[in-house]
Amino acid sequence: MTSTIRLYNTLTRAKAPLRTERPGRVTLYVCGPTVYNFAHIGNARPAVIFDVLACLLRHDYPEVVYARNFTDVDDKINAAAAEAGVPIGTITEGYIDAYHADLQALGVLPPDLEPRVTAHMADIIELIETLIARGHAYEAEGHVLFDVASYSAYGALSGRRPEDMLAGARVEVAPYKRNPLDFVLWKPSTPDMPGWQSPWGRGRPGWHVECTAMIGKHLGHTIDIHGGGQDLIFPHHENEIAQGTCAHGALYCHTWVHNSFITVEGQKMSKSLGNVLLVRDLLSQAPGEAIRFALLATHYRHPLDWNPRRLAQSRQTLARWYKHLATVKVDEKAQIDESAKWENVAPDAEVLAALRDDLNIPRVISRLHQLASAIGDAENEVEARAAANQLRASAALVGLLQQPAAKALKDLRHDTSQSTHKRLPAQRIEALLDERHQARQQRDYARADALRETLEAKGVVIHDTPQGSEWQFADEATV
Repeated sequence: MTSTIRLYNTLTRAKAPLRTERPGRVTLYVCGPTVYNFAHIGNARPAVIFDVLACLLRHDYPEVVYARNFTDVDDKINAAAAEAGVPIGTITEGYIDAYHADLQALGVLPPDLEPRVTAHMADIIELIETLIARGHAYEAEGHVLFDVASYSAYGALSGRRPEDMLAGARVEVAPYKRNPLDFVLWKPSTPDMPGWQSPWGRGRPGWHVECTAMIGKHLGHTIDIHGGGQDLIFPHHENEIAQGTCAHGALYCHTWVHNSFITVEGQKMSKSLGNVLLVRDLLSQAPGEAIRFALLATHYRHPLDWNPRRLAQSRQTLARWYKHLATVKVDEKAQIDESAKWENVAPDAEVLAALRDDLNIPRVISRLHQLASAIGDAENEVEARAAANQLRASAALVGLLQQPAAKALKDLRHDTSQSTHKRLPAQRIEALLDERHQARQQRDYARADALRETLEAKGVVIHDTPQGSEWQFADEATV
């Protein structure tokens, strides 16, 4: 089938219609967390983004297989287990449970498959044996390494030439490597470390080989979409392509989708700066739906700066929408329940079009503002109820507005006196809104979205209505 979904493919650096190996079926694999700590907001962004993509795929395709893995053996996990004096499984099980709880609070649905590395050692060893047999890997001093020189297309995903990769690259230089870019498929384990028996001795897999083995086991040699954070493009995903292509002689993946980075108040998130924001800590400050909205408000391929204003604006916007929904009376005769009767309503066509255009969720949000306003503009209760159901059904595609309005409004109440932004003059706001209006008329949506983000970063909440754009300061809005 020919898809109307267009995604930006990191490999081709262009948007193109989604291609699938089998008509009516989509396979999606997303790199999940290494479970040695609680999930932070950077882990949450891809989980939320690809949750929306999976929802869209399920709307458009009769069969979707979505896999997101857990890396449950890793040197950081080994170190945490050694420090605690427990097996690695004790560490990983606890953090997997915490990850599930955090994502559930953000409204992220479980994927169809959650493969774990420790359950796929036989598949990993088989893949490595295949690569050795085909002349793409070699054993050296107890290690097995992939021979990068044996794969001429290496570097296509990241756009780097092999000869230019060494400067600043995350590669380990070791005397047993034929080439400094060669990467580890298998490495030996000392008696005090976790290990598995293999043809090359007791050891454990390298990081890159695990995803290729799990994809081959569960989704096949060629998958339709591979996702993850931008930081995984090189070396992780570059190495996956090399392994999968060389082992099976087939295209590894049709479309590569990567989300951009998160900064915290303009700074890179790092332990040294003390600004690593855990999802569970943010959940003590705001409802999960508000955190989810904040993660979606910036296009997934653009950097996202996390700050208190962003979260406050998300709460305000959700509260505004839920207030509209709260005005709709329940039709007792028809036994309509506000939280359960929009499932059979078709989503708005403009919302679907925006999502099919490379997950343009900022455009979706603009349209949801209009759909919310339509409730207040309805001439009677029947029209208001229809508008509310349309809003609910459309917002469901991005995982929003699925709660009873009264409960959501109660959860969203907060003290808005904490705002610290310096206000823009009203004249400047109006000028930027006019510029944004002109950009939208010219269909320059990237420029329009950038102007919206500029205003929101200054604490200005924008509401698009059929009559034009309205605005207010976030700390003046009421819940």
